Amino acid sequence: MIQTINLQVNSRIPLRHLRHLRHLRRCAALLIVWAASAQCASAQQAVDVALAGLAYSGSANTVEGRFQYSRRYEKEQEAAKTPVGQQLLAMMTATPPRHLRLVPQLDELKGRSQALAAALVIGSETVSAEQIGSAHKLTVLIRGQAMFFDFKSMNVVRSYPVSFAYIDALDHAPQPDEIFARVKLVYQGVDGKPGLLARFASTVAQAEIPAQVPRYLQVTSVKVTPEALDTLPAYLKSEPTAQTWAADLVGEAISTRAGVPIVPYAKGYAIGNVMSMRISDGTVFELQLPKPDYEIAVELSGFKKVKFSEVQGGATSFVYGAFAQMRIEVPGVKTYLNTALKNGESRVIPASQQDVDDFRHYYDAVNGLFVKTAQLMGGKGDEKWLKTAAAAKDIDQQISLTRELIQQCK
Repeated sequence: MIQTINLQVNSRIPLRHLRHLRHLRRCAALLIVWAASAQCASAQQAVDVALAGLAYSGSANTVEGRFQYSRRYEKEQEAAKTPVGQQLLAMMTATPPRHLRLVPQLDELKGRSQALAAALVIGSETVSAEQIGSAHKLTVLIRGQAMFFDFKSMNVVRSYPVSFAYIDALDHAPQPDEIFARVKLVYQGVDGKPGLLARFASTVAQAEIPAQVPRYLQVTSVKVTPEALDTLPAYLKSEPTAQTWAADLVGEAISTRAGVPIVPYAKGYAIGNVMSMRISDGTVFELQLPKPDYEIAVELSGFKKVKFSEVQGGATSFVYGAFAQMRIEVPGVKTYLNTALKNGESRVIPASQQDVDDFRHYYDAVNGLFVKTAQLMGGKGDEKWLKTAAAAKDIDQQISLTRELIQQCK
C-alpha cells in the first residue's frame, strides 16, 4: 500500500524549517512515483518461454530427404554429447532474453493456460555446386525461423526469419564430407560471423511477446517473371524454389530492418494455413499460422548488367540492377504501398578475372532493394535513394502510411 504524506505549513515556522519541509515534500512525491513504477513493473511480469530446440518444417516423413546435411549435423552433435538444444540453451543463458524468462524444458509449462515455446525451425537447406572454368563454386544456404508458438492452442504467436549463406571455391568437385564441413560452419559461424545458432539466440534475446496480439504481416504472393528466373542459378531455377527464396528475402529484410515479426511464407509447406513441425525429440506439432492483417505481394521482375566505365589498369566497372514490384495491402480495403522499385550496385571487375559470378552481384542488388525499402518502412534509411528507386509519384505518402502500419505490428 502507498501512503501519502500531508505536510501543513505554519506561517510562523522559520524559513530554514520551511525549506526543509519543502524538501520532504519533494522526497515524498518521488517516493510515490517510484512506488507506482515498481507496482507497474511487477504487473508486467516477463513471459515464460520454454526452449523447444531445433525443429524442421514440413511433413515429418520428408525431413531426412530435405534436410540431409542438417540432420547429419544434428546427429553428430548428439554423438559428441553437445546436442543442438543444449548449445542453444547455453547461448541463451549467456545472453538472457530482455523481455522473456527462459524455461529450459517444455514439461515445466504443463498445466498452464498458455505455454509458449521457442524453436529454431529450419525451412530450407540449399546446397549447390557449379563449375566455372577450372573452379568449382560451392554454395550452402540454410534459412529458418526463430518461432514462438503456444503448444496448448497450437498457434504460432511470433516468428522472425534467420538465415546464413556460405560460399566457397574449390579446385575440384566438392565431396559430401566437404559439403558437410561447410554446413557445420553455417550453423556454428565463420570468420567472426555468427552462425544460425547464435543468430537464433540473438533474435530471442531481443524478441517481445506482447500482452495483446498485434496485427500480422505476411508475404502471401510471390511472382518471378521468366526473365528473372533465367538469371537465377541452377539451384533456384524451379519456380516454387525461386518464389520461396524471394519471399524469404522480403520477410527477413522487413523483420530485421523494420523491426517486426513476419508470419512465415506458407506456400509449399503449409496446407490450410496449418504448418507441420517436428522437433529434435521426435514430437510433431501441427501449428496454426495466424491470418495476416496485412498482405505483401512481390514480383521479381528482372535483372540487368550495364557497363559503366573503364577503370585504370584495365578493370571494368559495371552496374548490376534488380527490378521488383511490391504491394502491401488489406485486400479489398486499403493499399499502403504499391510501387515498382529498382536498385543498382556498382562493381569493379579486374581484367585478370576471366570468370565472373554475376548472380553474386545480382543478389546484392535485389537484397539491397528490399533492405533499403524495409529501412524506410521502419523510419530510417536513404530518402534520396527512394526518390530514384520508386516509380510511384506519391511514394512519400505511401511510405508514411506504411510506417503507421509497421507500428501496428510491433
